[in-house]
Amino acid sequence: MKMNVRSPGSATIINAIATGFGSAFGIGLDIKCEAKTIDNGIECFNDVGADNTLMELCVEKVFSHYDIDKSEFGVNIKTESSLPMASGLSSSSASSNAIVKVVSSIVCEEFDFKPLDDLQIINMAIDASLDAGVTITGSFDDATASYFGGVVITDNKNREFIIKEKMEDYPILVYMPNYYSKSGDSNPERMKLLAPLVETAFSFAVEKDYFKALNLNGLIYSATLGFDSSIAIDALEAGAIASGLSGTGSSFVAVVGEESIDDVKDSWSKYEGRVIETNVDNIGCSLI
Repeated sequence: MKMNVRSPGSATIINAIATGFGSAFGIGLDIKCEAKTIDNGIECFNDVGADNTLMELCVEKVFSHYDIDKSEFGVNIKTESSLPMASGLSSSSASSNAIVKVVSSIVCEEFDFKPLDDLQIINMAIDASLDAGVTITGSFDDATASYFGGVVITDNKNREFIIKEKMEDYPILVYMPNYYSKSGDSNPERMKLLAPLVETAFSFAVEKDYFKALNLNGLIYSATLGFDSSIAIDALEAGAIASGLSGTGSSFVAVVGEESIDDVKDSWSKYEGRVIETNVDNIGCSLI
């Protein structure tokens, strides 16, 4: 038996590290995961050369939930990604969502088990990400924006929604510099010093002024983490609706209108790196 799932990444509106409250929206860059049943064991492969620990933990959590003995049943997992790794675009959330969803789907089809509901899948994926050490906060905002698409505002500590809704379909530009950062290398205590300012940005998000929130959050975290905020400001000057650092970097995102795509790309041409064109994703994690 074989199944496939597509899971999009997400871009940051409010980074949750400072306050525990976050916001993100789905983007068109994604991870595709294929699962096939095998006689026994867990086989994991990815196309980006990443460590397979997170992939294996996701499968093991599904097996544990259904009390499956991997010596008697197994899966082969392969992922293909258009998401840059360790760049603040929720590649680990997209990967864990995709793997838990596809493995649980194939297991339920094979054994006629009761399927997991959406939040069970998300929480299992988050727990695997925490165990693998690829997230600081649990990233409930990133995980749910990836899983459901659209825009979310969340209480990450309690894994609860404040807002979850579709987002207007804008073109999105991603500036990806020629270097990467890892969330594990970030200093959470330093970021928490900026909590009062992040709370101001969060208040804009709660009022659904998402673009103002994205701009302010990006400036705050760029300053805290040592990224060049001129990247976002150049995009705004060139006509972007909003622009800022995504996650803890190293990518910047710009929400643009069709008429300003080329101007924003030109404004980023002086920086070393590449620009990726994508769009808002309102579909989320789904079987394909």
